Amino acid sequence: MSRVVTFLFWKSLRFASLLFAICLCSFLLIKQSPIDPIQAYVGADMMRVGPEQRVKIAEYWGLDKPAFEQFLVWGSAALSGDLGTSMIFRQPVSTIIHERFFNSLALMSTAWLLSGLIGFAIGVIAAMKRDTWVDRLIKWYCYTLASTPTFWMGLLLLMIFSVWLGWFPIGLGVPAGVLAEEVTMGDRIKHLILPALTLSIIGVAGVALHTRQKLIDVLSSDYILFARARGEKGLILFWRHGLRNVALPAITLQFASFSELFGGAVLAEQVFSYPGLGQATVEAGLRGDVPLLLGLVIFSALFVFVGNFLADLIYRIVDPRIREGGSI
Repeated sequence: MSRVVTFLFWKSLRFASLLFAICLCSFLLIKQSPIDPIQAYVGADMMRVGPEQRVKIAEYWGLDKPAFEQFLVWGSAALSGDLGTSMIFRQPVSTIIHERFFNSLALMSTAWLLSGLIGFAIGVIAAMKRDTWVDRLIKWYCYTLASTPTFWMGLLLLMIFSVWLGWFPIGLGVPAGVLAEEVTMGDRIKHLILPALTLSIIGVAGVALHTRQKLIDVLSSDYILFARARGEKGLILFWRHGLRNVALPAITLQFASFSELFGGAVLAEQVFSYPGLGQATVEAGLRGDVPLLLGLVIFSALFVFVGNFLADLIYRIVDPRIREGGSI
């Protein structure tokens, strides 16, 4: 029990220090941005807004105070659960994140699951078929994907499957012009397929190449040579001696990819106009919406931390050495 408490304590301390550093750096970077938040707030009516109105807007949003004081005010409110009000959506930041989170969650979880399973499978196949045409084909495929930008892959899929073939809608999360109560689950899935496929195709490369190399190292070990001498080979050899040894690194890499997955979702959601957190992040950044951008930064940091935390928990379940040794 004491090991669990110690583990949770250090994890919480690391997360608190990480969150503070991320918030501070993000706030300072936003303040150095050339975007004028007042101009972004007013928009096209900027020519009609006089100096007195600009001053009142700045006072209303607290932009007339020194940067350090603004950070303290925002930080104290954030600790109490109030992330502020979005300047462009005119809604509480927590409400916007809650509304868009489930769209992004469906997209990222689908892509994450597919990329992990497919990447692990083809990585194992490449290692078991080392130096054959199958291995060379998989490596070529992965190296090509590793150098492919997410937005380019999204545009390619959009052009082929939406524009040319017409199999899927061009964008959005639901059909345009349809009432919310009339939108079916099939409609949502149909709009989800291409963005999720974009992230899945890109995410396969890292997992596959990493799994291939780890399994090649395992297959070159002495106990594998002894197992081969006893007549074990193929799937039985991998199942008995290779699966657990390559599963742990694959789990770490897959959960560590949460940050890359979130970054890729930003680009994919922009290409497909998918109404998720990624699209909200871009809008907040381009229009100088400081409260929304900082709220999204906190949420993304929490999202990535939870992924790494789950990886540590799974490590302790899969590997008895870590569980018994009480490693942090």
